[in-house]
Amino acid sequence: MCSSTQSSDVAWPEKYDLIGVQVSRVDYDQAIECMMKAAKQAEPGIVACHAVHAIVTASCDDGLRQQVNEFSMITPDGQPVRWGMNLLHRTKLTDRVYGPELTRRVCHAAAKEGVSIYLYGGTPEILELLQSNLRDQVPDLQIAGAEAPPFRSLSDEENEAACTRINRSGAGIVMIGLGCPKQDLFAAENSKRIECVQLLVGAAFDFHAGVKPMAPAWMQKSGLEWLFRLGCEPRRLWQRYLVTNSIYVYRLGMSLIRKPFMA
Repeated sequence: MCSSTQSSDVAWPEKYDLIGVQVSRVDYDQAIECMMKAAKQAEPGIVACHAVHAIVTASCDDGLRQQVNEFSMITPDGQPVRWGMNLLHRTKLTDRVYGPELTRRVCHAAAKEGVSIYLYGGTPEILELLQSNLRDQVPDLQIAGAEAPPFRSLSDEENEAACTRINRSGAGIVMIGLGCPKQDLFAAENSKRIECVQLLVGAAFDFHAGVKPMAPAWMQKSGLEWLFRLGCEPRRLWQRYLVTNSIYVYRLGMSLIRKPFMA
């Protein structure tokens, strides 16, 4: 459970090393409890939902890895990430904490607790659909603001202005859907500027806006969501999954081999 500490009123879940990335031992209820507590107390934090692609991307980049390992919480977004945590550290996680599902649950919790949210990412068209769908599904949800940043890198002035808009909105949580690693870099760069909880949700905007299909439940539970997404976008994703999945399996295997000698 999320409990108090001397330095903070929010105790983020314990983390464990997974091929160099510090992943949190957490379930949906614990993640939401900590995020709601931080949001209501205006305590900044960064929560990222990392599937295999994000884990491998961070593990292969020293600078990025150092940044994401400072995040308040990294959830085991994919089933292979959960399996890796259980194999290496006996965390006994019974489910992953999937970005789109966490987004849905956070919206319901935020509406119940009176915490407003800010949406940052996507395109103007996606944001319009997303806001409409969220308001239909969660009528009491307070959306303090929404913006689709340009796809290019922001200037220092543009970045500062975006952070100011987020802070002035009064939102307790800003949901960031920029994709990996862009959203991780944005959150890390602005960890001292943004005064609320940053929740990095990847493709959740597209799913909840209805512009991309979600994998069937059985494929999600079996760790085959990557295969479904590959079938939907083969040209864009084939290299990502071929490379990152192979690296993940290799490095996880090496970690398991070394584990007895490091105990």
